[in-house]
Amino acid sequence: MQVDLRTDPAELGNKIPEPSRLRELIHRYSGPGPRYTSYPTVPEWSAEFGPEDYRRALAACDARSVSLYVHVPFCERLCSFCACNRMITQDHEIAGPFLDRIEREVAQVADALGSERAQVQLAIGGGSPNFLRTHELDRLIRIVDARFPPEADAERSIELDPRRTQEEQLELLMARGFNRVSFGVQDLDEKVQQAINRHSRPERLAALMDRARKLGAKGINFDLIYGLPEQNVASFQETLRKVLELRPDRIALYGYAHVTWISKAQRSFEKKDLPTPDLRLAIFAAAIERLCGEGYRYLGMDHFALPEDSLAIAADEERLTRNFMGYTVATGDALLAFGPSGISELDREYAQSEKDPEAWAERIDQGGLPIVRGLTLSDDDVERRWLIRKLLCAGRISDDDFAKTFGVALRERIPGLDRELGGFVADGLLEADDGGYRVTPAGRLFLRPLAMTFDAYLKTSEDAPRRYSATV
Repeated sequence: MQVDLRTDPAELGNKIPEPSRLRELIHRYSGPGPRYTSYPTVPEWSAEFGPEDYRRALAACDARSVSLYVHVPFCERLCSFCACNRMITQDHEIAGPFLDRIEREVAQVADALGSERAQVQLAIGGGSPNFLRTHELDRLIRIVDARFPPEADAERSIELDPRRTQEEQLELLMARGFNRVSFGVQDLDEKVQQAINRHSRPERLAALMDRARKLGAKGINFDLIYGLPEQNVASFQETLRKVLELRPDRIALYGYAHVTWISKAQRSFEKKDLPTPDLRLAIFAAAIERLCGEGYRYLGMDHFALPEDSLAIAADEERLTRNFMGYTVATGDALLAFGPSGISELDREYAQSEKDPEAWAERIDQGGLPIVRGLTLSDDDVERRWLIRKLLCAGRISDDDFAKTFGVALRERIPGLDRELGGFVADGLLEADDGGYRVTPAGRLFLRPLAMTFDAYLKTSEDAPRRYSATV
């Protein structure tokens, strides 16, 4: 298999390994590991960091602009593959009290900051945010915008369940300045949909995309998952054929994580129902070949974008960054999250809210912030976070850049760096570059294992297999 991973598919020199070599590398590097939407990762945070610690961090925060995330945990139906934080309910009357509490939580955070901060990014996720009816979505947006006024060019996005997305919801969102939508597609094969209890129709997706684009959406993303029950290479290629006919601007191709200790619903299909490791690899490799062959830029890990999309442009210009919303461009000086399980990131602090919606609601009703754990970063944490993000987003680390940022040489800071990265160089995943290292096209498949090299906490962790999914 020969796949170009750069913007220009005519550059024949940039290819991932042939199947036998790729299989060898994946067997070597596909152990459990973090996705690095943060560093240090959430399992390392402490319950000793509580509401008052977060309040003090907010009061000291000098961020001029903010990214915002709101978690709407509700879904009408259970998708058996899902390990997200969600609450299954048919009771839509629950939305009103939920929005009351979101309003109080937003007010507490805004008051703790003490002055108005501009909104440069807003993402609404779940769950299924469009569980909320149109007037409830409108209220949610107004709650957030009232305390964090959006800038004219703010990036505003929402996750939508295409099975219940209404045209009037799209009209409201575009009228309120939303310019990106993400549809949870997962797979379009009937047998796979039956297995995971999630049914989507290509014609419905086509109609929603057409309407969203006519209303002014600048970017549309599809979430797809490989490694699901009943999948095979041919069935997933057919899913890709239908997806590529619609040509979304971005595609997130996630590997299914079988984490039954987190999601009991996944026990509805045992491991014997899942693709074998070799079949899973074949599905993934063929998908990369298809997407890159159709002109999508492979950004690394699980993200693809058309060359003209802002995510691909930012990657070319090394402006790409990564936080709890994944790869992103329009990031503020701080990330503030609201709703159950919401994770906020300030300059040197992380804070996470109660995951359970009822426990989160109780904390809000008691008049406090719902923070249950967090972390204040050490200097070592900050430096390693910088290195990990450079690898994941820019695809390189540089002695000069590190020295300019932290005032110390990279190899002085990490004396065994060349030895630790030597295996990746030998395997063709990294190459020496101007005193540092650059990720090769093949290495973009192994960004998580590469980043793990700089994770000081993994060296002392004894339960990583139960903390994290497979890296590839």
